[in-house]
Amino acid sequence: MLTLPIKKKWFDMILSGEKKEEYREIKPYYQSRLENLFRFQTPEYQEEIIFRNGYSGSSPQFKVLCSLSIGYGDPKWGAEPNIKYFVLTIHKVKQSN
Repeated sequence: MLTLPIKKKWFDMILSGEKKEEYREIKPYYQSRLENLFRFQTPEYQEEIIFRNGYSGSSPQFKVLCSLSIGYGDPKWGAEPNIKYFVLTIHKVKQSN
């Protein structure tokens, strides 16, 4: 399972249900991890990912069910205008601690 660090602001917004997408730059680092996890499945395919607020093993985290696409993100959720991203669409928060 893939674990991705996330800033507190976005962490809290996803947990509250306000933020429905998370963005990652289209760079080799994320490309290899996300494509390996999703294995070029259909856009409807969903996979579990852990978002962690920080890098420590004891940092707060939660598990989500999400799908992957490539597209433009919403600036109110942290995306830069006119830049394409890996878009992780959050369908369900499954677990938090």
